[in-house]
Amino acid sequence: MLSVALAGKPNAGKSTFYKAATLADVDVGNYPFTTIDANRGVSQVRTRCPCLDREERCGNENCHGGKRYVPVELLDVAGLVPGAHEGKGLGNQFLDALSNADVILNVVDASGGTNAEGEPVEVGSYDPVEDVHFVEEEMDLWLAGIVADNWETIERQSRSPEFDFDEALTDTLTGVGATEYDMMAVLREMEYSDDPMAWDDADREELARRLRERTKPIVVVANKADVAPEGNVERLEEVAGHVIPCTAEGELALRQAVEAGVVDYDPGDDDFEITGDLSDAQAEGLERIRDVMQQWGGTGVQQSLNEAVYDLLDRITVYPVQNETRWTDGQGNVLPDAFLLERDATPKDLAYAVHSDIGEGYLHAVDARASRRVGEDHELDEGDVVKIVSTAN
Repeated sequence: MLSVALAGKPNAGKSTFYKAATLADVDVGNYPFTTIDANRGVSQVRTRCPCLDREERCGNENCHGGKRYVPVELLDVAGLVPGAHEGKGLGNQFLDALSNADVILNVVDASGGTNAEGEPVEVGSYDPVEDVHFVEEEMDLWLAGIVADNWETIERQSRSPEFDFDEALTDTLTGVGATEYDMMAVLREMEYSDDPMAWDDADREELARRLRERTKPIVVVANKADVAPEGNVERLEEVAGHVIPCTAEGELALRQAVEAGVVDYDPGDDDFEITGDLSDAQAEGLERIRDVMQQWGGTGVQQSLNEAVYDLLDRITVYPVQNETRWTDGQGNVLPDAFLLERDATPKDLAYAVHSDIGEGYLHAVDARASRRVGEDHELDEGDVVKIVSTAN
């Protein structure tokens, strides 16, 4: 399962975002380090279900009238403070928890109501633009520190006739989620000496930055956009590549209203319908949320997750079935499973994603939409429905 991590300063709204996206029971408080131990839960990304191309909806519990929700892991960790890479605050704990995350949501207090240390201040008195590159810089320096701590070992290894510099660097950084392929790609972009004695701090920091950009892409979540001074969200969009305006509190209120049976709403919708009795205060609060949703196209919580997985990671959703005519599994369930794969994935990649035994015994695949066999090197697309034929079936 893909892992999405929530990063940012204390009090930016990470735990509120986490609770809204998972409906898990977590502490939400207006004081530093509300989150001490990392919270791990399951959220979803939203996509169009292939059942919309058939006469009837699939009936899957993760499909709401053709809106398909695909599970991803969501990780909420302790807030960062300046100097986290040196261990300040809960920095080491935070950064270690990010090691295996596939993508990061940097939750920023767009209202400017939280200072550099994560302490509440008057709304508008702090510039949230300062926080855009904050997580990036702390991660870069943390990774550079890991490289520096292991550099003496690499230098000793370099005295051996069998020494392979690229391999030594890979061994050092696989523990933070870097693969051999990642290291090869990063090193191809750099001009560097293969003699570790010739490297300096600037070289190691460049390596760390390039590696972080490749293995830990970041979406900026402009949280508290509903109370942000005019122009704050726009300025965040000017300095960051991927910015999603958000009201995590608004999403949480809607999700709780759905649970109470008074609102009809699916995560990611740009509007909702009131279906039950509300007090005047509740109705007024929901209408304020509606105003924000109309301005930004939703609350931003689902949009942030989708931006991270479908846009930044460029994943596609593929649906394996056993019956290519009915699109069912062996028990007759329509479109029972959905897998998030890389953009250039093949049917064999899907087979391995389903189970290693299915992948090992792969024979061929059938495009269930077209009712035709496809080759092993066929590139899958978003929404493909595929039957895998394997000796392990």
